[in-house]
Amino acid sequence: MATRPGPLSRWPWQDLGNYKYALVAPWAARSTYRFMTTSGSEERDLLSFAVLPVLLLRLLYSQLWISVSRHQTARSKHRIVNKSLDFDQVDRERNWDDQILLTALLFYVINAAVPAAQAVPWWNSKGLVVAALLHVGPVEFLYYWLHRALHHHYLYARYHSHHHASIVTEPITSVIHPFAEEVVYFALFAIPLLTMVGTGTASVAVANGYLIYIDFMNYLGHCNFELVPKMLFDVFPPLKYLMYTPSFHSLHHTQFRTNYSLFMPLYDYLYGTLDKSSDDLYERTLHGREEAPDVVHLTHLTTPDSVLHLRLGFASLAAAPLAAPFASRLRLRGAAPLAKLTSLLGSTFRAEANRLDKLNIETWVVPRYTSQYLSKEGLHAIGRLIEKAVADAEASGARVLTLGLLNQANELNRNGELYVIRKPNLKTKIVDGASLAVAAVLHMIPPGTKDVLFLGDASKVTTVLASALCEQEIQVQMVDKDLHDCLTQELRPELHKHLLVSSSYSSKVWLVGDKLTDQEQRKAQAGVHFVPYSQFPPNAIREDCVYHSTPALVVPDSFENLHACENWLPRRVMSAWRAAGIVHALEKWDAHECGARVTGVDKAWQAALAHGFRPYDRQDAAVAK
Repeated sequence: MATRPGPLSRWPWQDLGNYKYALVAPWAARSTYRFMTTSGSEERDLLSFAVLPVLLLRLLYSQLWISVSRHQTARSKHRIVNKSLDFDQVDRERNWDDQILLTALLFYVINAAVPAAQAVPWWNSKGLVVAALLHVGPVEFLYYWLHRALHHHYLYARYHSHHHASIVTEPITSVIHPFAEEVVYFALFAIPLLTMVGTGTASVAVANGYLIYIDFMNYLGHCNFELVPKMLFDVFPPLKYLMYTPSFHSLHHTQFRTNYSLFMPLYDYLYGTLDKSSDDLYERTLHGREEAPDVVHLTHLTTPDSVLHLRLGFASLAAAPLAAPFASRLRLRGAAPLAKLTSLLGSTFRAEANRLDKLNIETWVVPRYTSQYLSKEGLHAIGRLIEKAVADAEASGARVLTLGLLNQANELNRNGELYVIRKPNLKTKIVDGASLAVAAVLHMIPPGTKDVLFLGDASKVTTVLASALCEQEIQVQMVDKDLHDCLTQELRPELHKHLLVSSSYSSKVWLVGDKLTDQEQRKAQAGVHFVPYSQFPPNAIREDCVYHSTPALVVPDSFENLHACENWLPRRVMSAWRAAGIVHALEKWDAHECGARVTGVDKAWQAALAHGFRPYDRQDAAVAK
């Protein structure tokens, strides 16, 4: 909210959540019914009928701007403001669709109240001229002075400060205002619309086209990257007075007392409020400079709906754990076609760019799903995608590449060792994060534990974890003799006495891998602690047991631009595998951690703590709350 919220700051439907769209339903049903039942001799009310389709179109259009903008800022080349965007801004801007809903409701009300608005044609060229002239004149002029008034300390503190809380703007930042402020803006934009109705020049295409134009210019100006080509201004120099650019408006969000214009800088030129650095910032940003990553984290999609939880997807969902329920089944169904489209991509894509100290950190996504990783038919193609990503990271100068989730599967690349074998002189260090993951698991085991039950398949993490437990003289019980035999071969002989094959499920601490079944969980006694050592969480079916987090750490406070959750983990919590690569780069370790190579559990843990990472356990967080 604003610094000191004024009257009518709250939106009327704020407490309704997504049920606010029910407010449109009666109006949409009424307009559709009237449109369908109008006889041939009567004129159908096209304007009212178009409100619902245009509302849906504007929602889709806005989301496209969000996704494209976030993809471009992750690439960083033409980024304007190189500051951090955080979860607070995402929460503040999650109601970006309120102004679209408000417009639809006002269109319905005005259409019902004004008879002249009920029989407008599809097109009227005179209306286009009227709308253009009135926007260039009264709308832009009045907005300029209204905007300056909103920066007076009284109105700024009560209303406009809410919008300016976002220094790093995104397209939807443009429509984040208190309710009263948004109503005043709509009154300004209604000048051309109502004038067209009053003069009999209104049309469905121009009225709704004007809304799309406002959306386009609003979103354009609040992008945090420059995208307006210089050629436009070279061909038509006066355009600099008629059309702003993202860099022009970004100065208003960083300097506050300059560049007040709506879409046309003309009035800033006329009244002396133009920021003198506008042209220089535009030139520098347009030229751009792409920063090379120091660390690349290579992850992949999990389920079809995980597409929507990416930073490039729905911002509000990306800022919440994947385990959080959807607001409706509509989103889940809508993810299916997008998931199919994503799975056709032939290379990884950049989803996130972060910074810690002097490290540039990027997250690349393999556009394949868990089910495809578990299919033998898909492994070969996925292997080629990962190998290409390794080559791209090497070409970009990345110091470290971490293999997240199933990208380090033994049957795929033997925990990344395959890439080192094929390229012995690989400068980018491949990190599977096993040491730090094991350290995080050890932290979650309750103090005083004397024995644990090991469930899962043999893997590198299994071996390193079993070795660390035996060194602490904790008895490691297994019901799987094959796993016992495998660990016996891998561990030093003096540790074998701590390995035990047992048919008993009596241990109070279970260390579980990916393949923990519901049937096995039912064998646990009440109060058992399920501690995952896998990258995927178990299916929690026991309410009388304790489920811990997958291995993870809380990131340092100085970790920048983190406003999306990693899969099912909460905010500002990172998987141990991802954190391991960052620690590896910070420590400048000149060795791979993949295949049989191990950094060292205690070494990795102490280094992570020294750089500000903190232990995380879901149970500790629950107790703290």
